[in-house]
Amino acid sequence: MEFLRPATWDEALAAKAENPSALPISGGTDVMVELNFDRHRPGALLDLNRITELTTWESGTYEGQEGEVIRLGSAVPYARITKELSGPLQGLSIAGNTVGSPQIRNRGSVGGNLGGASPAGDAHPALLAAGKDVFVEAESVRGTRLIAIDDFYVGVKRNSLEPDELIRAIRIPVADGPQQFSKIGTRNAMVIAVCAFGFALHPKNGTVGTGIGSAAPTPRRAAEAEQFLADELASRGLWESGGLIGPAAVQRFGELVSAAASPIDDVRGSAAYRRHALAVMARRTLTWTWNEYTQSLRSAAA
Repeated sequence: MEFLRPATWDEALAAKAENPSALPISGGTDVMVELNFDRHRPGALLDLNRITELTTWESGTYEGQEGEVIRLGSAVPYARITKELSGPLQGLSIAGNTVGSPQIRNRGSVGGNLGGASPAGDAHPALLAAGKDVFVEAESVRGTRLIAIDDFYVGVKRNSLEPDELIRAIRIPVADGPQQFSKIGTRNAMVIAVCAFGFALHPKNGTVGTGIGSAAPTPRRAAEAEQFLADELASRGLWESGGLIGPAAVQRFGELVSAAASPIDDVRGSAAYRRHALAVMARRTLTWTWNEYTQSLRSAAA
């Protein structure tokens, strides 16, 4: 196995262009498991650890995205996201706290989750829920390409990157309302999700965001549930009043989230259990975020 160790981003892009099958490695929390169990044996590894710009983040405005955006380097570890970005990236920060052990959170990154594209990746539901203005910066010697998060996942552990592309950063809008993440497993962390759910309120444009994990061939959003709830909040004036959504609407939202999944039976859980769990998580995360939202309205009015 060849080991490539570029010192700069340009060198990394050149190495990837010359060796399209080279497997990128940074934190190595997934890659090393595959290697150690001999599940995957690439011809070359492309070590990105010397490229410090991948471990930085910045906030700003970008063409094609409304409002303030966090440009998150692909190798920023979860431990820093939870420490430094718990406000602007609330859902992703909550999800990051459920990833592996403290040691894994010190190494694992969103870019690694995206590169592996596992349906069970903890970052995916939060990224989907953050809205349709989330973009992955894919770069090669040919230039930079922005991939909308909804177009990124194309199959089981398959993404839409070209063979010569690397993930440089992820552009995520700053949260304009409460966000949540919930995960079912045998314990709170250090476990692969039986299923997971991300949820976000977007009061500025009157929409809601969802993300389903580990309950379909790819991470996906529950589009019908999003539309139902957005219509419910708008038609009843709840964004302005902060009134009660009501048990019937909460129940229907959970049902629509469950219906959006296409789970399978496996060693971690049955398809029926996953559907049931998603409905419960959808109802709970909606309740938690709506309570937080109404509290913010009361505080602003005080």
